[in-house]
Amino acid sequence: MTKKLDRPMIKVEGLTKRFTLHQHGGARIGVFGGLDLEVKKGECVVLAGASGMGKSTLIRCVYGNYLTSGGSVKILHDGAEVDLAGATPQTILDIRRRTMGYVSQFLRVIPRVSTLQLVMEPLLENGVSAEEAEARARAMLASLKLPEAHWSLPPATFSGGEQQRVNIARSFVREYPILLLDEPTASLDAANRAIVVDLIKAALAKGSAMIGIFHDESVREAAATRFFEIESYKTAA
Repeated sequence: MTKKLDRPMIKVEGLTKRFTLHQHGGARIGVFGGLDLEVKKGECVVLAGASGMGKSTLIRCVYGNYLTSGGSVKILHDGAEVDLAGATPQTILDIRRRTMGYVSQFLRVIPRVSTLQLVMEPLLENGVSAEEAEARARAMLASLKLPEAHWSLPPATFSGGEQQRVNIARSFVREYPILLLDEPTASLDAANRAIVVDLIKAALAKGSAMIGIFHDESVREAAATRFFEIESYKTAA
């Protein structure tokens, strides 16, 4: 009998994704088909394959940003498997708030909200006291070497690398059971890439389950517990 602790945090079965180009006569572009993937606690599955194979598309399907064309994407949430393919928007938002974080190379924020407040938000939304949330946010921003003078400022005018560090801080401060990492170190220098690798390893040690895409080979090798070759699932329309 499979132990409860061994249940996958992410279970993708028979996943198919096609895009329909409505402005081009309904032409369909196939991305992948029949894709199966399981990710358990303490695993960082790094997606391998050339550009255009569908790595980012897969992550967006797992996060619920893209509708699936077939198959299922099941997330372990509150001890039960929830298939995002049939979940309500409210359920998907609850999963994102409490179970599954997403780190991309881009930061989308509300203007005039300070960096410190942005990093505190995921904690406050999950019932952490304001005092503890601020302490944890400050510690995370300091670990990512973001100058303290920036913390009271909105990050809209920051450099790409600084914005990316804010994005990373927002996701890792919460200690999500599941993390999806889509090129989180793309705009970072070597020193900050090493810091992010340490954050990934610490989260894995606490039992997080991750799917990642990394452009930098050294980060890819350091973060991966195993690789998943997506090219074998490539499909035509």
